[in-house]
Amino acid sequence: MSFPKLSQELLIRRLNPPQGKVSIVLDTDTYNEIDDQFAVIYALQSKDSIQLEALYATPFYNSLSTGPKDGMEKSYDELEKILSVMGKTGEIPIYKGSEAYLPAADVPVESAAARNLVERAMARSEDDPLYVVAIGAITNVASALLMEPSIVERIVVVWLGGHALHWPDTKEFNLAQDLHASRIVLDSGVPLVLVPCMGVTSHLLTTLSEVEDYVKDKGAVGSYLYETYKNCHDDHTGYSRVIWDISTIAFLNNDAWLPSALVHSPILSEDFRWSFDPSRHFIRYVRHVNRDKVFQDLFAKLEG
Repeated sequence: MSFPKLSQELLIRRLNPPQGKVSIVLDTDTYNEIDDQFAVIYALQSKDSIQLEALYATPFYNSLSTGPKDGMEKSYDELEKILSVMGKTGEIPIYKGSEAYLPAADVPVESAAARNLVERAMARSEDDPLYVVAIGAITNVASALLMEPSIVERIVVVWLGGHALHWPDTKEFNLAQDLHASRIVLDSGVPLVLVPCMGVTSHLLTTLSEVEDYVKDKGAVGSYLYETYKNCHDDHTGYSRVIWDISTIAFLNNDAWLPSALVHSPILSEDFRWSFDPSRHFIRYVRHVNRDKVFQDLFAKLEG
């Protein structure tokens, strides 16, 4: 598959952290974990910096689903639940995503989400790209790129995927579910902000006590998030959990909280390891996260 190649000057300009408000679509496996729920609500409450245009349900397959399709449908239902809890039913369109992972490197999986992403991207001017915030398997986004390669020129992808580049492997759930899709996004030349898990966003730990103190009493939304966190584990004694996905929203709110650098897009091996070639195109790589600043911003926005 051949994709349009952005000039290095344009690519670097697209990879600069956004200044001001941006329009986004949020691609999420919402039922898979508890961090997606926090991220969706964080995005909706970040009105000064984010205009959320659509939500896409992403496939996932683990102990919480019987397969990728079931995971996607459960995520769709959870997105409807979140909008209901927030009193926003019908305000943000939700689209069902892929029912399976990519069967080959050049074969997209048709879905309402992928088609909608193409339509929204193609409606953007090249000077005003759509930010595609992906916090699950990257199947929907890769499918859209295969369906219409020219959207490379009209989007910026912010993806929570893989582990830090220095990590011994990159067998991270979002990335490892769909090797073909992950490679497409890394290899296509689409402007990409890569937000790694272990070694970077793994710092975003919180506890039930903290959630009880700063989230629980924030109305129906706070109660929903508190119960979601409480029910994720049987014994919270000495227990903490990473709320990975809020990192992507925090980057759009204030990139100073997530220091980053331009690096050459890594190569993803068959056994899920990173390798490097300095002749490859640039991506923006988040290398650290200021845990306290991110949670302080999240908790403050829940007041709204």
